[in-house]
Amino acid sequence: MEQERKSVLANIRAHYPKMFAAEKRVAKFILNHPEEAIMMNVSELARRSDVSDATVIRMCKRIGYTGYSQMRVILANDLGKIQANEVKNDGKWPGNIPELFQRFSASLVDVQRNLDEQTLFSCVELLQNADFVHIAAAGNTTPMANDLGFRLERFGVRATYSMVTDYMLNHLSLATERDVLIAISHSGTSRQVVQACELARQRGLKVIAITGSEYSPVSSMADYLLLSKVTHPVFSDYDPDSHLGVILVMDTLLYFLANSEKLKRSDDIELILSEYKL
Repeated sequence: MEQERKSVLANIRAHYPKMFAAEKRVAKFILNHPEEAIMMNVSELARRSDVSDATVIRMCKRIGYTGYSQMRVILANDLGKIQANEVKNDGKWPGNIPELFQRFSASLVDVQRNLDEQTLFSCVELLQNADFVHIAAAGNTTPMANDLGFRLERFGVRATYSMVTDYMLNHLSLATERDVLIAISHSGTSRQVVQACELARQRGLKVIAITGSEYSPVSSMADYLLLSKVTHPVFSDYDPDSHLGVILVMDTLLYFLANSEKLKRSDDIELILSEYKL
């Protein structure tokens, strides 16, 4: 198809005259701010364009995509090719190690600024008193959920977590009101994580969201929102998201839990695991 050979921006321009007024507001924002648009989920783009989520999706379908997610991925690839050509033509590495670590440090500051202290301490207290902590994530974020769950248990907090969505939801279906759900999603739009939040609310659980998006389906269902947003990402806007922000939020939570007098952790597992180390 002809539209498949065009870039997303060219595709938008070609269909722009036939769009409805609300759809044009979305299209105009993407055309004027493509780098910003690919960093937004559907709810954030809708807010910036002053339209509904449905209008954003409808505009994407009008120009030939299955929805916003597909259009966003293709747009990111389009812009990434441009950036790759610029780097290739320059013939140099983009920066050096000291500069890179300065950017990592800036990410630390970004997360600290976006993290609400009182909300964090409320989450620590909630985890201290929970019967079980259920952790939900999807895609390439699931290793973060496994890491958090393993370390929570080492600190004496019983947790459920799994790389398999069916297992994660199955554990959650047996939860009680004394349990807590930690939902991890950078975009806040992962369908499996949204389902976990819906199930948790039906079961009467408190929901803690670790997400890079203040406005998303996951953040809207959270009782406590811990923003892992990095304002100046280390990687290109067109590359897979870094987990640095999520790791920083998780480690901050774990730090205060580790220093809690309420938790009673056992050293038995450390002795068992030591047998596997030289």
